[in-house]
Amino acid sequence: MANTGKIRVLIIDDSAVVRKLLTRILSSDRDIEVVGAAHDAYMAREKIKLLKPDVLTLDVEMPKMDGLTFLSNLMRLHPLPVVMISTLTEKGAEITLNALDLGAVDFISKPKIDFANTIEDYAEEVIGKVKIAAKARVRARTTAVCEAASAAVKNQRPIRTGTDTRYHIDDVLPATGGRPHFRTTDKLIAIGASTGGTEAIREVLQAFSSSIPGIVIAQHIPVTFSKAFADRVNSHCEIKVKEASDGELIMPGHAFIAPGDRHLMVVRDGARWRCKLSDEVPVNRHKPSVDVLFRSVALAAGPNALGVILTGMGRDGAQGLKDMQDAGAHTLAQDEASSVVWGMPGSAVEMGAAKEVLGLDRISNRLMQLAADH
Repeated sequence: MANTGKIRVLIIDDSAVVRKLLTRILSSDRDIEVVGAAHDAYMAREKIKLLKPDVLTLDVEMPKMDGLTFLSNLMRLHPLPVVMISTLTEKGAEITLNALDLGAVDFISKPKIDFANTIEDYAEEVIGKVKIAAKARVRARTTAVCEAASAAVKNQRPIRTGTDTRYHIDDVLPATGGRPHFRTTDKLIAIGASTGGTEAIREVLQAFSSSIPGIVIAQHIPVTFSKAFADRVNSHCEIKVKEASDGELIMPGHAFIAPGDRHLMVVRDGARWRCKLSDEVPVNRHKPSVDVLFRSVALAAGPNALGVILTGMGRDGAQGLKDMQDAGAHTLAQDEASSVVWGMPGSAVEMGAAKEVLGLDRISNRLMQLAADH
C-alpha cells in the first residue's frame, strides 16, 4: 500500500448520507485521504485491519454494536485517534463525555436539523479536528477505565461562532497595566484547556481537597456540554465543581467552569473575587477564551494567582498566561509528553509565559505546594 503522506481517514457511520458528506468534505483537503467507510462496527473492524487508517470518525448510534462499545474495544486493543460525531443534546453530551473518557481525541457536533444541508457549514471544523487528531498522542485505556465508561452509558436513563473574524484579547479586555492594589493572602487558581482538556482537568481537580483556593476554568466546549462536563467532574472530586454563574463569589474548595457560550472573567470585590460572564465577541475564535480568563485574573489577582495551561490545539491562553506572569503570578504549562495536543501549552512555553513545565501527573501536587506558600 503506497504511502502518500496524507492523513488516512476511515469514516464509520450508519447513515449513507453522512458518510457521503463527510467523505466529500474531508476529500476536499489536499492533506487528507478518505481510505474507506463502514456502516457498522464489525465492518469497521475489518477495514481497520485492511486499510490501516490514521484517524477514525465515529458515530455513536449504529446497528449491531454502538459506537462506545466499539471505541472501548478499540482503545484497549488497538488505540487509534478517534473523532466522535455527536448530537447536541443532553444525552448526546453525556455520551460524548463518556467517549472522551474512553480516549476519543475530540468530537464534532452534528447539527440537530437538516443535517444534509447544513454539514457543509462545518467543513472547516471537520477538517481541522481530523488534522488535530492525526497529531494527537493516543494511549491505550485499561479494561477498568473502559468498563466504567461503558457502565455509565448503560445506567443513563467549540461552540461554533458562525464567523471567520478573528478578534484579539484587547477587543474584549484591554490590558491596563499595573498590579492590583489590595492586601490579601488568598490565592486564586486559573486553568485553561482545549483538546484533551476534559480528562486533564478532571485529573487535576480530583486530587484537591476542600482547602484548595478557588479555581476558575476555561475549557473550549459547546454550551450544551459545559454543564454536563461540570457535573461529571464534580462527581469525581472532593471539591465542589460547577458551571459558573454571573456574579458568583469565588470561594476556596470550589471550581467554576465557564459556560460554553460565554467568556468567564474574574473581577475584584474588595478583597474577594467574583465570576463575571460576558457575551462579547469570540477571542482566537473561542468563547469562552482562555486568554480572556487569564488576563482578567492577571488584572484582578496579580501575584496572588496561579495559572495553568493544559493540553489543547492553537494558541489561546498563551498571551493571557504571559499577562499573569508579568503581573507576578506563578505559571505552569503541561509538558508535551503528557499532552494530547501540545499547541496551547507549547505556545505558552515558546512565548516564555510558563515558569514551570510539568507532566500532568505532577501539576496537582505542585499547585497545592504553591497554594500553601504565603
